[in-house]
Amino acid sequence: MDDIPYLARGVNLLGTDSSVLVSSSKYLNHPKLREWIAFIALKKNGTDFPPAAEMHQLLTFIDELRDFDHIEHMITEERKVNPRFDAWFNEWHVSNYKVEDLKDCAPGTVGGIYYKTATEGNYDIQIVPDYKPKTQWQFYSLRSGQTHDYEHILTGGGFNYMGELIPYWFRLATIHTHIQNKELAGEMSVLSIFGTMRYVIRTMLHYPQIWETALDCIQQGIRIGRESDPFWMAKMEDVWHTPLDEARAKLGIRGAVDLETQKEGDFWMGLRKTL
Repeated sequence: MDDIPYLARGVNLLGTDSSVLVSSSKYLNHPKLREWIAFIALKKNGTDFPPAAEMHQLLTFIDELRDFDHIEHMITEERKVNPRFDAWFNEWHVSNYKVEDLKDCAPGTVGGIYYKTATEGNYDIQIVPDYKPKTQWQFYSLRSGQTHDYEHILTGGGFNYMGELIPYWFRLATIHTHIQNKELAGEMSVLSIFGTMRYVIRTMLHYPQIWETALDCIQQGIRIGRESDPFWMAKMEDVWHTPLDEARAKLGIRGAVDLETQKEGDFWMGLRKTL
C-alpha cells in the first residue's frame, strides 16, 4: 500500500465480459456524448462553430438517453403537490409571434429591448422548431426555448458568452427551488448543466483574465434563482410593454443587476472582442 501514491489508492476496477465500454452511467455509455463533452469543453469560443450549433448537437444525444414515460409520471405527480406548476400546464400557453410583433414596444421595455437585440443581432426569436407539444415534457421543453432570451434580459445577462452564464445558473437554481421532486428537477436541468459547463471550463482554460467576471455571472444567476418567483413559467407577452425594472417587480425577480451596464466601457468592449 505504501508504494501506491495517496491519490491513486482505492481504485478497484470491475471486470466485464462486454466487448464494448459499459458503465453504470448512461451518460458515459453514450459515445457521441463523450466526444461532445471533450469537444465543447476544450475548444475555444469561435464564430466558426457557434454556441447554438453546440446545443443543437446536444439536444439529440440527451433525448436518446431520456426515459420519457418516467418523466411524464414525475411531472404528473409534481402537479398534484405544486399548484403553480399545475396551473402553468393547465394554461398550456405556446408562443407563435414574430419579431415584427415587437416593433411598437417602447425603448426600455422588455419587448423593446428584445426587439432591438433581435433585429441588430439578426436573431431568430423562435429558437426551437415550431411544433404542437403532445406531452407535458414536450411543453416544458418548448417553453424553455421560447423564454430563454427573455431570461437573458430579465436576469441582467448580456447576449454574449459571459451573459449565457447568468440564465444557465438561474435555471439551475430556480428549478430546484420551485420543484419539489429533486429527481424531476435534475431531469429538467440536464441541458443547463451541460450548457454552462462549456463556458466555465473554456474560461479557465483559455480566458483566465476574465474568470472573475464568470464568477460574478454565476453568482448572480444563482442568487436570482434562489430569491425570485418562478418567472420561467411566466407568459412573457404580458410584460412586452412594461419597463424593465417594473417587469422585474411584477414577475417577482430579485437580485438582478445589469452587468453590461455596470461594467460598461473599455473593459466590457474588450471582453466582447475576446469572446
